[in-house]
Amino acid sequence: MAESLDIIILTYNEEKNIEACLKSTLPLNSNIYIVDSGSTDNTLAICRKFTGNIFDHPFENYAAQRNWALANLPLQGTWIFNVDADHRISEELALELNAILSTQTDADLNGFLISRRTIFMDKWIKHGGHYPTYHANMFRRGYGSCEDKLYDQHFLVNGRTKILKGDIIDIITDSINTFVTRHNHWATLEAQYQFAKKNKPDSTELIQPKFWGNPMQRRRYLKNKYESFPLFVRPVIYFLIRYFIKLGFLDGKTGFVFHFLQGFWFRMMIDIKVYELQKTDSKPDELKA
Repeated sequence: MAESLDIIILTYNEEKNIEACLKSTLPLNSNIYIVDSGSTDNTLAICRKFTGNIFDHPFENYAAQRNWALANLPLQGTWIFNVDADHRISEELALELNAILSTQTDADLNGFLISRRTIFMDKWIKHGGHYPTYHANMFRRGYGSCEDKLYDQHFLVNGRTKILKGDIIDIITDSINTFVTRHNHWATLEAQYQFAKKNKPDSTELIQPKFWGNPMQRRRYLKNKYESFPLFVRPVIYFLIRYFIKLGFLDGKTGFVFHFLQGFWFRMMIDIKVYELQKTDSKPDELKA
């Protein structure tokens, strides 16, 4: 018996991305749900050409928005697929998903891990340990949620997962200015998280770090190991491993720009912001205002 699919897409002023995203979902026989947070451009007009399931909800953070959508949308499908506006469903993934949806899956299989294919300045970043990178974007309705984190949130799946071969194509920026602005904001959020984490252990509702676990658990294990290294030293070590040992240099000039910005500059900005928080916290209370 065939199984049904609901696709959830979060939007905010995504007129440059949303049409290509929605077109890439057309090969899938799915119900599309848009959760918008106050777009003022043509995003919603474009969305209405593809679906009438458009909902408005104020944006707090990505985790809260995704979990609100899971809890409040009139979802009907057997499976839920979470897609970002700058994502594209590859032809290979669409074929793979249609094959899965055409039959009844095992009752204990509750999620699928799908790799992102990062496209930066029109180039596929294949090296530096950046591909494949798996995320549990698709799960059985009622068996998934989003981690309650301000940055680097992953979907949690209750039950067995399976790795798929097809990719989500991730168009991560329309310009270097956009990339830098976004990552500066995300560096602030990640710094706040790392600083607060010193005094508060991770929740059991986050992905649990396991070296021998699934790809997401292994990645979280390695991230925790990275965070145990000293500030300002760890970005240097990480970049050297990523660019030389993991062959990031094979991505050419465009790859160098990406690996430098995302693998060194971004992480150094996090450390600088953590250091700033530590300096502020060490001041006497009367000087903290």
